[in-house]
Amino acid sequence: MSDPFEILEPTVISFSGGRTSAYMLWRILQSNNGLPEEAIVCFANTGKEEEATLEFVRDCGKNWGVEIHWIEYQWAEKIADRWKKVTFETASRNGEPFMELIHESTGYLPNPVARICTARLKIRAIHTYLKSLGWKHNENMDWVGIRADEMRRAAKMDRERTPLVTAGVTKQTVGEFWKAQSFDLGLPNMNGVTMHGNCDLCFLKPTHQIISLIREKPSRADWWIKAEMSVQTSNKTFGDGGRFRKDRPSYSELKAFALSHDDMFPTDEEGIPCFCGD
Repeated sequence: MSDPFEILEPTVISFSGGRTSAYMLWRILQSNNGLPEEAIVCFANTGKEEEATLEFVRDCGKNWGVEIHWIEYQWAEKIADRWKKVTFETASRNGEPFMELIHESTGYLPNPVARICTARLKIRAIHTYLKSLGWKHNENMDWVGIRADEMRRAAKMDRERTPLVTAGVTKQTVGEFWKAQSFDLGLPNMNGVTMHGNCDLCFLKPTHQIISLIREKPSRADWWIKAEMSVQTSNKTFGDGGRFRKDRPSYSELKAFALSHDDMFPTDEEGIPCFCGD
């Protein structure tokens, strides 16, 4: 059986900043004796990641001696490229790239049906960056950190893009790996799930998780409330575009609930798979 982590053609390693995609990167480095010239590692920062995620991306690069290209979406009428290159020090930390996307798309917010945040803040930003480097990039070049126990997420993706699935890697495999390392992601690992990961209050997370995260740090809700209000007060808003989700309360209502009520939302609600990765 061939090594699923061996790189034989131009490949983009999409690094989400989570433990799983970091483990995939480590396996790639082991199988190829470092990062091949045909490969590039990209981290697309939305500005809504936890500080610990940014520190983890930085630490992976330093500890493993691999260059990680930090990219952010940007928008301006006179700028053709929708990306800019940043570093750990200059990376946005207050949702600036995400808010630029919302302002560009005034009239509606990203939602479970139209996930323009993933499409533009991550996939499109990396795509245009690679084109600027002369890569003839397409999405089939992207390797994503999806595990063998995440088949719902992997179902629509080519196996060549999900080496962890081919290798049978599960959350237990990833968890045991990080327990043995000299550094780790500084976010809680809850039975193999990093509830705090990716965008802090991503609308794809289950309601009870969002409530818990707001209770832990109420200010987390403020950016999401501002985003919804900025669209709702625009005269271009249409339909349910002024909400991240129309099937549950607004972030303002969720914050008020989190600070004044006992749990009423079901804890068995499943999150919607997000292709930002873990």
